[in-house]
Amino acid sequence: MSIKQLMKHDGIATPIVQTQPKELSIHGHTRIDNYYWLNERENPEVLAYLNAENHYLDQVMAPIKPFEEKLFQEMKSRIKEQDESVPVKDGNYFYYARFIEGGEYPIYCRKKGSFDAPEEILLDGNKLGKNKKYFNIGGYEITDNEEIMAYGVDTVSRRNYTVRFKNLQTGKLYKEQIKNTEGGSYAWASDNKTFFYILRDQQTLLGYQVWRHILGTDVKSDVLVYEEKDNQFYMGLGRMKSKKYIAIGCDHNGVSTEYRLLDAAKPMGEFKVFSERERGHEYSIEHFEDKFYIKTNQDKAINFKLMEVKENQVADKTKWKEVIPHRKEVLLESIEVFENHLVLQERKEGLIQLRVINQTTKEEHYVDFGEPAYDAYIGANHEFNTNILRFIYTSLTTPGSTFDYNLDTQAKELKKEQAVIGEFNKNNYVSERVFVIARDGVRIPLSIVYKKGTQLDGKAPLLQYSYGSYGYSTDATFSSVRLSLLDRGFVYAIAHIRGGQEMGREWYDNGKMFKKINTFNDFIDCSEFLIANKYCSPDKLFAMGGSAGGLLMGAIANMRPDLYRGIVASVPFVDVVTTMLDESIPLTTGEFDEWGNPKNRDSYEYMLSYSPYDNVEKKDYPNMLVTTGLHDSQVQYFEPAKWVAKLRTFKTDSHLLLMYIDMEAGHGGASGRFASLKLIAKEYAFILDLANILG
Repeated sequence: MSIKQLMKHDGIATPIVQTQPKELSIHGHTRIDNYYWLNERENPEVLAYLNAENHYLDQVMAPIKPFEEKLFQEMKSRIKEQDESVPVKDGNYFYYARFIEGGEYPIYCRKKGSFDAPEEILLDGNKLGKNKKYFNIGGYEITDNEEIMAYGVDTVSRRNYTVRFKNLQTGKLYKEQIKNTEGGSYAWASDNKTFFYILRDQQTLLGYQVWRHILGTDVKSDVLVYEEKDNQFYMGLGRMKSKKYIAIGCDHNGVSTEYRLLDAAKPMGEFKVFSERERGHEYSIEHFEDKFYIKTNQDKAINFKLMEVKENQVADKTKWKEVIPHRKEVLLESIEVFENHLVLQERKEGLIQLRVINQTTKEEHYVDFGEPAYDAYIGANHEFNTNILRFIYTSLTTPGSTFDYNLDTQAKELKKEQAVIGEFNKNNYVSERVFVIARDGVRIPLSIVYKKGTQLDGKAPLLQYSYGSYGYSTDATFSSVRLSLLDRGFVYAIAHIRGGQEMGREWYDNGKMFKKINTFNDFIDCSEFLIANKYCSPDKLFAMGGSAGGLLMGAIANMRPDLYRGIVASVPFVDVVTTMLDESIPLTTGEFDEWGNPKNRDSYEYMLSYSPYDNVEKKDYPNMLVTTGLHDSQVQYFEPAKWVAKLRTFKTDSHLLLMYIDMEAGHGGASGRFASLKLIAKEYAFILDLANILG
């Protein structure tokens, strides 16, 4: 019996949540929010409601629970349980991570001098995470003398990491612990004892202060060295590749950037501004020998250009010399500097290109990838004095592959292709890349994959995915779990819609703020293209997105519910206006230049026009599965909870509306490489059941 049949015959009662009307007034306009009270995280009635939703989901999906478990085991069986990453050389050691059979978490290791040397275990994630409901290691940093490790651990899933220090010679932990830090944003000075970290504000959950700690001393004696006063800026911290500088990066997404630098040999000194923040100027920097490379958008270089300047002339912008000019059709994403070569990661027509420039001869070439839809990016390259580039490649049909590329001979050496256990053969799958003409004439890239033999006659089921916000590009990458759909006849499509940055910076700018509607229209236009070109039909089309992509799901559910058989909205940002009016909610203030500030009337009215929660109406909606986490620090659990409660009241159909709340996890879901598959299996079981595929 399928869950649809169960709904028809058994009449399971849906969860009931009380209404407590709250007036929300601004700009002379009043909204009534009947479920505002669900933001009371500690309220027993709120927890009872969330548990009731989980119980309801369990009851409804009970008939296909064996199929869900089958999918989980199937996905798990494709993963090579005993596995390890390709070693990366840094200093005198080769660093790598490995997994053991049955292990949920990585074991971080290193070997000195060569990979034939004895293994040294740095951190055993399985031992550290044993018996913990949630566990995540948020990066680590090792001193210049390679003897002390600092690492962060989160056991709640709020992205608050506690820093511990480990002596790698003795294996002993130092007694001090630093709580509530930004994971991975750590830096050692070159004296091997001075450590810098970012502290997070526990109300906004933003990193806002940089502190200095001396190893072996009381954390209470740590010194504040920088505080970010503008909570619209996100902050990062790290040691630059040259090791000469420690850098604090402050970024107002899509608006401005500011870096502060400290000579790592002078840890008691002051961080000095590289180039002061100014609205409209975004930049990033890389240090090499006696100069800096600067990726900058100054002088209307919206897709960025590359400049260089001598260390002692940084403050004088007239001394910045152009290395790579701005190009309207090419987005400059990042650079990697070597002693004799410069490698540029560029994006053209939605695809990554790696451009290699010989610094001496000025000759250049592009790395050839040979597939229509793919993703490639520069990997870990810690050394300057080498002609070998480490890069990562993947596509819709090719598992993640690590290459070493000779920058002189152009020879590629495959170091590892991620193993897919079982009968997988990448030649059994077809990928396509097409362009959809949107309603305003813009060409939208669409990446498609399916198994050979799948008939494109309109009868195949199709899952369409996208994100479309923050300038985040959704590239055509491989997924072994996706095979559970493809092998059952599904087509999978990624819509590279505006709001991402696949087609350059304008692509992002034209999908944010007062142009956000383009994001939703693009997705819908791609759906209609897929139907018109017989990749699927409306009764076989499914949509999926998470976080800001969950906002996308909420918007299309309101705008074109007739197009979709089912929608999966993961940790969805759906209560746009109310959230953006509440500056006490984590991350709100930093998002004003993405969505708008609803305290301004024009932004309020525009955001209100598409906010999924505010636009729920009395009409038929598609089958929907909504997921969230109680401890989500990015999109608070009460947004999807309120949305589902309101949908239950307004929807006029008998379609499924289910919500799953992970009571132990946050934005990224369950920790562990296998535990996380359980939610994917649940989502796929939901979709496959609606597609009448339970085999």
